[in-house]
Amino acid sequence: MLFTGEFPHTLDSKQRMPVPAELRAQLERAGEVALFAAPGPNENIWLWPESTFERLASSLNDSLVPDMDQLEFEKYLFSQSRRLSIDSAGRIRLPETLLSRTGISRNVIVIGVRDHLELRDPNEWEKKRDEHVDQKG
Repeated sequence: MLFTGEFPHTLDSKQRMPVPAELRAQLERAGEVALFAAPGPNENIWLWPESTFERLASSLNDSLVPDMDQLEFEKYLFSQSRRLSIDSAGRIRLPETLLSRTGISRNVIVIGVRDHLELRDPNEWEKKRDEHVDQKG
């Protein structure tokens, strides 16, 4: 599944965010009813369709004695990850632990990044995007 675009949203008082209609339609066509949220390596919340997250998790090296760096990474990633069901109104409820870690409070921008979505603070995203455009321009 390919994700593209930028979608500004506002979280409600229960930390629910509507999944952008365009993305929700894409997920529904693929039979996806949930997303997995995890802390991304860039200090943002990353979202994957459930089947993609499970496939990626299964592809990690299996070993009776895993590499210590990989083991620490997996402990952190999976302990902080959450399955988020998409409710009948097309919303997901974001975990407080991930929101507080990223500094996202009420306003959020959802960006498509190839195989996943990222939730970012809109001001930080605008700054990063503008820096990138300025460097390339």
